[in-house]
Formats: sequence, C-alpha cells, structure tokens
Amino acid sequence: MSTSGVTPRRSPDDRVLDALHDCILRWGIDKVTIDDIAESSGVSRASIYRMFPGGKDVIFEALRVRNLNEFFEGMRVSMRDVESLLDLVVQVSVYSINELRRDEQLLNMLATEETRIIGELTVHGLPRTIRVASSYLLPFVTEFLPREAGERFVDLMARLVISHFLAPSPLVDLGDPESARGFFAPFVAFATPVNG
Repeated sequence: MSTSGVTPRRSPDDRVLDALHDCILRWGIDKVTIDDIAESSGVSRASIYRMFPGGKDVIFEALRVRNLNEFFEGMRVSMRDVESLLDLVVQVSVYSINELRRDEQLLNMLATEETRIIGELTVHGLPRTIRVASSYLLPFVTEFLPREAGERFVDLMARLVISHFLAPSPLVDLGDPESARGFFAPFVAFATPVNG
C-alpha cells in the first residue's frame, strides 16, 4: 500500500506550535490566546497547559526554540558543498538573509510589533541565537579556522546578518551570492587558516 501524498501525523506538541504560528500570522503575537491555540490545534486547553506548564510564555519560547533549530538545521543542510572559508561565509550569509526575508511570521511581527521583535532579534535574543549558531556552525567553521577564531567568526556573522536584515545596506546585498562574495572576499583573505 502506497503512502505517497499522506502527511505523517504530527505530535500534539507540534500541532500546538504549528497552531501558534498560524495564530500569530492571523492576529499578531499580542492578540493570540490559549483558546485560539486550542481551537486551531485541536488540542484541549488543559492538555496545552500540561504540555507547556507556565502557559503562553512557555509556548512562545518553545516556538522560538523550534524555529531557531529549524533555521540552523536548514543552513547546515545547505552547506554540504562548501570548500573554502569564503564559500562558507557566502553560504551562511545568503541562506540566512533569504530565509529571514521569507519568514512571514517574522515580517508580520516586524510590521506590527517592531520594537519588541527588534529586541528579540538583538538585545534579548542575540545571545541565544549565537549559542545555537555556534552549535550548528562551529563544526564547519573549524575546518577552516582555529576554534577560538571560529567562535569569534560565528559571533560576528550572527551580528552582521541580523544587522543587515534589519537595516539593509544600499552598497551590498548579503542575500545575493555575487554581492556577498565580493563583500566578504577581502576580509576572508586575512583569515588565518587552521593549517596556516
């Protein structure tokens, strides 16, 4: 019996987080209630509170963590063919900028709740983003740079990508491979390779 075209059944946790994502798109982050999430997910309000003790804040945090992990997992998959530090820098930049530009939820929240979301991307959320980025990217980066330099590289790239996304430059488009390569090439030329 063929199962093509059949979507695997989602766990209740995933259904709740998917519903939260949809509700944010519809109403914005401030207007979403547990009742909205329950109705959209088909999971009872009581079950949601059992799965996410602490309520709405805990569910929002779980969605942020899931989104961040999915983002970096997608980036890791996209980096299978990097052969140099310049390739890696360009791939990280292009993937990140384009994924952020396509993120409807993020764009919607920036349009309606700019101050809070900018804080989540920078002041409050940046340390977490750098930690997660490091766990995903350091194995790739340390093929080209010593570990300490690799840690600084990941920190700098996270800050640079977020800054460029929030305030795009008229001089360079870090989401365009050619533009990103031209921008990063002079900086990467000064990097000390692992075997150098």
